[in-house]
Amino acid sequence: MNPVDRDQRLWLLREALSSYASDPDDPPVEDDDVIQSAVALVLRSARELELLLIKRARSERDPWSGHMALPGGRRDPTDGSLHVTATRETREETGVELEQAALLGALDAVSPSHIKLPRLTIAPYVFGVRAEQRARVASPEVASVYWVGLEELRAPGARQKVEVDLPWGTRSFPCFYVDGEAVWGLTYRILDQFLDRFPE
Repeated sequence: MNPVDRDQRLWLLREALSSYASDPDDPPVEDDDVIQSAVALVLRSARELELLLIKRARSERDPWSGHMALPGGRRDPTDGSLHVTATRETREETGVELEQAALLGALDAVSPSHIKLPRLTIAPYVFGVRAEQRARVASPEVASVYWVGLEELRAPGARQKVEVDLPWGTRSFPCFYVDGEAVWGLTYRILDQFLDRFPE
């Protein structure tokens, strides 16, 4: 049975996203120099809706090395759509198969705001999976995986600040803390957008 048919919360979320997002298909890219990427917000239909997060492994080649993130990555030339990118990357990084999951909708694409970061767009797709869904570290690019309850992200005091040392100086950013790890930057922006669309 489809997870949406089993959990009214996912049905309500799909309805909320359908009235918000104009089209869950690929967002247009006006510049060929911009890298297309996609991430998956995977919601597990447990007693409390839970979101899948990963911690990226440390790598000198990765500008987001060691960061908390949503599963996802760059579009491969063989990916027929960014939805396929989000599905493929989630499987490769966490072992979660989204082909049979419920696609609930899409959020607005986001991009890095600093000129020293890569020029890319990140398309977020929202999926619903069953309560028994498990995730694992399935790639050397991932250090660990987490299921975090949405109520934890909505709780008073969940939004905090983190000081981050960057090559161009130390800056303060809004964040969530998950298991002692700061969720900030692009991932925070996507989650903030999601929680704004689905506040309960």
